[in-house]
Amino acid sequence: MHSKSTYVLVPGAGGEAWGWHLVVPLLRSAGHEVIAPDLPASDDSAGLGAYSDIVADAIGSRSKVVIVAASMGAYPATMVCERTDVASLVLVAPMIPAPGETPGEWWTATGQVDAERDLAIREGRNPDAPFDPVTMFLHDLPPEVLEDALAHGGPKQSSRPFADRWPLAAWPDVPTRVIAGLRDRLFPFEFLRSLSLRRLDIEPERLDSGHLVALARPRELVELLLNGNEGRVPRRRPG
Repeated sequence: MHSKSTYVLVPGAGGEAWGWHLVVPLLRSAGHEVIAPDLPASDDSAGLGAYSDIVADAIGSRSKVVIVAASMGAYPATMVCERTDVASLVLVAPMIPAPGETPGEWWTATGQVDAERDLAIREGRNPDAPFDPVTMFLHDLPPEVLEDALAHGGPKQSSRPFADRWPLAAWPDVPTRVIAGLRDRLFPFEFLRSLSLRRLDIEPERLDSGHLVALARPRELVELLLNGNEGRVPRRRPG
């Protein structure tokens, strides 16, 4: 039996807690408290500071929380680690920031653009085709989850926070884990593995999933959260 923990689930771009809706009941049924805030993704006045404020406010006075952040959610999640009592940080298919780097700069600075294009070519997809969310994000969802996702509609994401620089001078002094999807088309596995090793000196844990791990493999993700390693504080500064 696992001791009770508080899991704080931070969404990626689009800011919708709905992306965690298959994970939340699994964690609660295992006896844990779960907090899954929405972020103001459609608000053109809200930057990374506002995102981290919302997460910190949702945590309140709780201590020893486990923050699980998806994709772009790594930016506000790491910022919250400087303000609250965090036991560990779990990054799922994440953007891994470097000091002073904006989310807008991240794509070219990390090599993501070339990695995404190269994978499309290897898989026989047209790298210059118009963006298709099913092809990029929903391709590995179970049929019933795909149907729900299409009915739910795509989230809106303002460009505002992509201009904000990551304000931390170094990675938070918090045990950190990285979980990567082997079938991720946005952050191809070898790209994300290389980035994680380069910036954090952390070997990612692997799931047979695309980018939306919490929708594609919720049970496997929860199993990793509950039974995976404890993480480690990166020895290197990102960069």
